[in-house]
Amino acid sequence: MKTRGKTNNLAIRVENLSKRYQIGGPRERYRTFRDTLMNAAASPFLNVWNLLRGAHTPPGTGPRETIWALKDVSLEVKRGEVVGIIGSNGAGKTTLLKVLSRITEPTRGCADIYGRVGSLLEVGTGFHPELTGRENIYLNGAILGMKKAVIDRRFDEIVAFAEVEKFIDTPVKHYSSGMYVRLAFAVAAHLEPEILLVDEVLAVGDASFQNKCLGKMEQVGGEGRTVFFVSHNLSAIHRLCHRAILLEGGKVVSDGATESVVGRYLMRNTEYKGSFKKEPAESGKNQILEVVVKTRNGRVISSDFDGSRPFDLLIGINISKVMPDAYLTASVRDAFGTLILISDLRDSVGQGLPKGRSSYLVEFPARLFAPGEYLFTVAIYSPTYGQIDIAANVVKISIRDFTSERGEKRLGYFGARLPWSRLQPSKS
Repeated sequence: MKTRGKTNNLAIRVENLSKRYQIGGPRERYRTFRDTLMNAAASPFLNVWNLLRGAHTPPGTGPRETIWALKDVSLEVKRGEVVGIIGSNGAGKTTLLKVLSRITEPTRGCADIYGRVGSLLEVGTGFHPELTGRENIYLNGAILGMKKAVIDRRFDEIVAFAEVEKFIDTPVKHYSSGMYVRLAFAVAAHLEPEILLVDEVLAVGDASFQNKCLGKMEQVGGEGRTVFFVSHNLSAIHRLCHRAILLEGGKVVSDGATESVVGRYLMRNTEYKGSFKKEPAESGKNQILEVVVKTRNGRVISSDFDGSRPFDLLIGINISKVMPDAYLTASVRDAFGTLILISDLRDSVGQGLPKGRSSYLVEFPARLFAPGEYLFTVAIYSPTYGQIDIAANVVKISIRDFTSERGEKRLGYFGARLPWSRLQPSKS
């Protein structure tokens, strides 16, 4: 692991990077002199006990399993790029950032950093708990190689951004997790790092602070500095990053434009299907039995679909008893998981579900959705009982590209024609 000066317009170069961990077996911990004496005294008795019960290994030991958190990862990031790292839990995202931040060493391969790094990986990283917020700001600045005059100049801005003015001279061990993260991010983002590494730790903050952090990362990226951003918030990835990298099982499986990489991630375990059906469960069960997307002539939409034509959503349910205040909801998410439309039975029919099986139809007009991939969710809800059943993301369709009469591609979420009119000028 090396940190070097700028070269060839690169900020990060990773070559055949692998990180191996061993799990299971004994846990290593700090041992005091007293522990050593106690274990020595107890050892003969433990050995006799193991012989009597036929054990062949000391207590607390067992087979050690090897896992590869990263496996032959190679990538390059240019200076000024804002790159999103996505993947399921355990995919290796945080391990990659820890190697890049020099918190852990790789098992093999190399990761070169060309520039000064600011990182925010987890609550507690980089701060000394016994030092005050003020002292930690100067300590982190010194670690980053900043001169005191530069830190002095940015100090008030850091404190104001973190909103910890009252507590700046309090040891950070007394901070809440939200305060800790606010100050840590403010330090990492404001002390002029050339490369900013940020993990999902921002989820600890409240919504307003998260938005402020995203805005700051946009600013950092706009200033030509490099941002490496790990998050499960795909909307944030889409907002910030023109490039995304998908990790699965410690390997890079996709690297490219954010839209296509995020789309592959969301749709990786879901085939295009226009119908969902299941058999009714035991009597007394309120449940959704059927969700089908079909054309107006009754054909199930099982592949891509012409977005210039209307389609319907058929919902079949079974209710064990009359539910006067219950109703159905239908929602649509795009390939980034963003909720773009929700409608419910009360819009047209009203609330109340009858006993037994019943079916409902939701009509979608032509040209409502722009080209893209869409997931449909149906739920039964009651103000009295809450959510009764849900069929989440059970139907997926792909609306293929369609153009306007002028041959222009439709952009955005919706492609519907909206009524326009010209107003007559008022007479004055």
